[in-house]
Amino acid sequence: MSVKHDWYQSETSVVVTVLLKNAAEKNYSVNIAAESLDVTADGYSLHLDLLRPINPDQSHHKATASKIEITLKKTTGERWDNLQRKLQEEKPVEAKTKPNWDKFCKEVELKDAAEAKGEEGLQNLFQKIYGDSSDEVRKAMNKSFSESGGTVLSTNWAEVGSKKVDVKPPDGTEFKEWE
Repeated sequence: MSVKHDWYQSETSVVVTVLLKNAAEKNYSVNIAAESLDVTADGYSLHLDLLRPINPDQSHHKATASKIEITLKKTTGERWDNLQRKLQEEKPVEAKTKPNWDKFCKEVELKDAAEAKGEEGLQNLFQKIYGDSSDEVRKAMNKSFSESGGTVLSTNWAEVGSKKVDVKPPDGTEFKEWE
């Protein structure tokens, strides 16, 4: 069973508080080593691999009714970021890699192409062309589509910008003006 603990530090020492009621009645023991701390009691155990070496000869502990307070003497006056050092089995944190946006875009395009079929695929293609285009291409598409009654879609502004776009119905059909 694990024991709950907390810690704080000063410039010269680290104080570990082990929350264990009536520790004296539970046959507790504290083993302070240069790089580790072990606390045991009936059914309880705590092992800490300390972040920095300490001086065990100048370290001490005392038990109260609700806790064991262990004062560890620092060998240097540096501030500890953590109480424990990282375990060697832990994987090192990998450097963040930047996303490959070109690869991502290509994957999305391939996925969209695979999903698009028939009329829906054609609609998606036109939306992509319109969305990725310059203002000039968008103007050409809007003008040609609206003036032709939806029968012509051009992306060439030089061609459609200077004249009216004629209606060109599909083969076998006839265009009639709405009256």
